[in-house]
Amino acid sequence: MKVLVAPDKFKGSLTAGEVASAVASGLADVHPGLVVRELPVADGGDGTVDAAVAAGFRRVRVPARGPTGGPVTASYAVRGDTAVVELAEASGLHRLPGPPEPLTATSAGTGDVIAAAVRAGCRRIVLGVGGSACTDGGAGLLAALGARLLDDTGRELPFGGAALSRLASLDLAGLSKVDIELASDVDNPLYGPGGAAVVYGPQKGATPADVETLDAALRHWASIAGPEFASRPGAGAAGGVGFAAMAVLGARMRPGIELLLELLGFDTALTGTSLVITGEGSLDEQTLSGKAPAGVAAAAAARGIPCLAVSGRCLLTAGQLAGAGISAAYALTDLEPDPARCMAEAAPLLRRLARRVALDYFSLSR
Repeated sequence: MKVLVAPDKFKGSLTAGEVASAVASGLADVHPGLVVRELPVADGGDGTVDAAVAAGFRRVRVPARGPTGGPVTASYAVRGDTAVVELAEASGLHRLPGPPEPLTATSAGTGDVIAAAVRAGCRRIVLGVGGSACTDGGAGLLAALGARLLDDTGRELPFGGAALSRLASLDLAGLSKVDIELASDVDNPLYGPGGAAVVYGPQKGATPADVETLDAALRHWASIAGPEFASRPGAGAAGGVGFAAMAVLGARMRPGIELLLELLGFDTALTGTSLVITGEGSLDEQTLSGKAPAGVAAAAAARGIPCLAVSGRCLLTAGQLAGAGISAAYALTDLEPDPARCMAEAAPLLRRLARRVALDYFSLSR
């Protein structure tokens, strides 16, 4: 039998590659003769570049600006003329050198990475938009690609979402044209009750007053950069990077897991597969809204292949799992009720859990 192990990361504990390795080891402990292929996946958020590299892309490291403007080294993945860029690599919360700076954090570093990939000859950019530290409407990204955001005196605006309230004109004469596909599971508009500032701003350190400031600034930004794009699903992704990419760069938005599975060659990997095992740190309501395990399970179901899931915890009912195409779920909390120990000892616990999967599934499938 051939088993395809295609999990996302266990956030805060294991990368997707480490999850896949632990599961494969546990399966082999019980059934050494199994043919197991590891294919870590991602849905556009943290770990997207790592997943591409595991699937055969080459990692390229480049200098970029972090969310507060300081220098960082970020990575993108390349194969042929396609580059996979992960916004969180340069502009993610984990790149903050100190406390969050919700009013001034910038997406410029993501623009730096895209510009580097284009200079290296990449013609197609797949941009995973998740985990951002900024709510700047993608203005920093555009500035890094050559756009000029000017106030009413003709001076360029400083970085950050709050400064957008002073925007008078947008000069695109020097903007590099880039073919971008956005990989995201976010369908929020740019501003308003369901927008980038209101929904995600507090996660990035924004106070209620900051949220009001940012939401008003994003509304003004949209009035100049492309009001017809502000309400499009995904415009609010990554603090509004989705809006800037669609309105100014002509980017196309696609479900993150769908696009990533295509890039990773998932459909080909399914050939001859008898079982797929997917997973992520927490199987919950968000999983059902386009997260990686749901996408993997749907793709497996389309080929008539059963799918199981492993996780740190599972908050879904059997009915919800079945509706997502997941036959059964196994959680670390089944073995260890203490969440802290589950986080700290995730790899050995996951290997034990995979042994249980092997014993259960292969005894039943005979």
